[in-house]
Amino acid sequence: MAAPVSGESGSGARGDSGSGHGLGTVVSATKAAGGLPQPGDEFDFYRSFPGFQDFCAVQGERLLHCMSQLMKHHGCRSHINDKNKLTGLEERFDLVVESNDVILEKVGIMLDEASGVTRSQPVMPAGYQPPKIVVSSWNRKGGNRSTETFHLLHAKNIQRPQLKFKDKVDNSNTPFIPKISVKPNAVKPLSSYFTNKQLRNERPEDLDVPPALADFIHQLRTQEHMDDMFSHPYQHELDHLVMSESLRIKPEPQIYKPLEETSCKFIDTLEDLVDLNEKLTRSKEFAVDLEHHSYRSFLGITCLMQISTREEDFIIDTLELRSEMYILNESFTDPSIVKVFHGADSDIEWLQKDFGVYVVNMFDTHHAARSLNLGRNSLDHLLKLYCNVDSNKRYQLADWRIRPLPEEMLAYAQADTHYLLYVYDRLRADLCDAANGQSNLIHLVWSKSKDLCLKKYVKPIFTEESYMELYRRQKKSFNSQQLAAFRLLYAWRDKLARSEDESTGYILPNHMMMKIAEELPKEPQGIIACCNPTPPLVRQQINELHQFIKQAREIPLLKSESTLFGPHDTSHVSESDLMELSFTGRSNFLTSTLTVLCNIILSALLMFTFEVEEMDSGHLTVAQQKAHSIMESFENPFRMYLPSKDIHISKNAKYDPSSKIYEHWQLNTSTLRLMPSDSATLRNPECSPKPG
Repeated sequence: MAAPVSGESGSGARGDSGSGHGLGTVVSATKAAGGLPQPGDEFDFYRSFPGFQDFCAVQGERLLHCMSQLMKHHGCRSHINDKNKLTGLEERFDLVVESNDVILEKVGIMLDEASGVTRSQPVMPAGYQPPKIVVSSWNRKGGNRSTETFHLLHAKNIQRPQLKFKDKVDNSNTPFIPKISVKPNAVKPLSSYFTNKQLRNERPEDLDVPPALADFIHQLRTQEHMDDMFSHPYQHELDHLVMSESLRIKPEPQIYKPLEETSCKFIDTLEDLVDLNEKLTRSKEFAVDLEHHSYRSFLGITCLMQISTREEDFIIDTLELRSEMYILNESFTDPSIVKVFHGADSDIEWLQKDFGVYVVNMFDTHHAARSLNLGRNSLDHLLKLYCNVDSNKRYQLADWRIRPLPEEMLAYAQADTHYLLYVYDRLRADLCDAANGQSNLIHLVWSKSKDLCLKKYVKPIFTEESYMELYRRQKKSFNSQQLAAFRLLYAWRDKLARSEDESTGYILPNHMMMKIAEELPKEPQGIIACCNPTPPLVRQQINELHQFIKQAREIPLLKSESTLFGPHDTSHVSESDLMELSFTGRSNFLTSTLTVLCNIILSALLMFTFEVEEMDSGHLTVAQQKAHSIMESFENPFRMYLPSKDIHISKNAKYDPSSKIYEHWQLNTSTLRLMPSDSATLRNPECSPKPG
């Protein structure tokens, strides 16, 4: 037993000497640090000597290197000496604090283990249940296939591409004006408003006249070009477009090249874009698709354009070439070239909004699939049906602003248009077969595609009643205070989204805004509690939002604002909207309804144009007889208390207040006045016809 005791004591002696050496080193280092010049005048004085500066620089690099090695050893962020990745002393200090926390935590765990306390499992409060991993339908593929999830690729600190745009994004609360300045393939020349750059950029304050007169002149010039400003630049060309004979003939499908053997060129320079446009002008048809990002931009940004011909594929970096994309108008508006899209409703608007590019002669495969009644009209289904290709949708939720794009995202983008021309051939052949060799179905799809080309981008405009549209969609019932809070929050969100160029969903999602308006929190912390997770700009402007809630709480509390959802709901329709409704067919309905009501009211009025004695006399005109029949149709609940008509009543007793007959006569008269048919006359006595 002596050996073990000797061994333990020897081990303890070595440990004590090691810990003593470490403690001495730390103490000496602390003393050396205390002997350094103090911050302030003393340090500035020594700093003036070049030798001291060089010494500090060398020793500082040694210390940073040593600290970086320690951080790397403990698994912490170790780029403390990388000046390119840090913005200053504060970030280095944060790294040191973070590393100290990690190291001290490890020291604490080791000390607990040495004391016999196991910390393999963290101590949790009573009733705590660990979170479960939820697998939902959006990130799981069913069946017996291998599990495959979608990749939500995004960059946390990506530079906003809007900052590099030559033409700044216009988020103002004004209507969208087309960006086109040159009109290739024009049958009708472009309006002078678009060709005259000076006229387009002219502002009222630029005129050398008094401000009031400047506004007047600017309004006159604007009204002069009003029709041109908001019209479709290719309206005339599309209206006179005729489907080519080649589209009427049943095609022989041209098989596509294998994706791996097809060249795909990434275009991010002006020279490459010009070369691509020349290739497209020599083609008979080409396929187009766009990738769009809308979360970190108010109007959205088109980040990528994919184009495929029969021989090769192209991917255009539209963020880099945003101001030069108008060059493609030469090929996109050529009526002899077919542009193949799938579901082009949004693509047409994005091309106009971001690039000023328009499309003439398009074929939408989505409408072709609908005409064939395929059941499913998605591109995935068409690729599987005609190409036996399983579309890869793992990156459909990716952030397409990422640069450089990963290889897998480029491959995903290429596949969107690579097979589309072959699908276009197969759909045309099936449309011919479905129409027994005729071209009527193809012409129907072509006509619908042409209507899509005529679609114009409409900019979202904020009005005082804009919030009501969202309020009706949510199907909530708010009182006056809640509705006022919702209106203020909606206006704040729209204004901030336009100024910061962020989407309204990023500023404050709809469900969070409804929650805040419904709860009306009394404290700023309550607003944050309604948001999980809290949007960054909500946290920054929490005080302003709190003031909105306080302002809404000061409004008198009224009953809940009921919201009807029927087609004839006009409870929240403005006067201008009601005027517009009169032109949609409701005027005839209202006119006929009012006519019937007037006839009923006039008929009811007639029975009060004569005295009851005249009715008893039997000398009635035709109109009085009709009125009498109407009056008899009403059942008088007080008839049992009225005197019988067969009893002779003296006129003196009828007008003698002391008699019972007088009381019954007054009751009879008041009952007749309370009958429903007389309500209109009582409200407006002037409408009553004169007796006789």
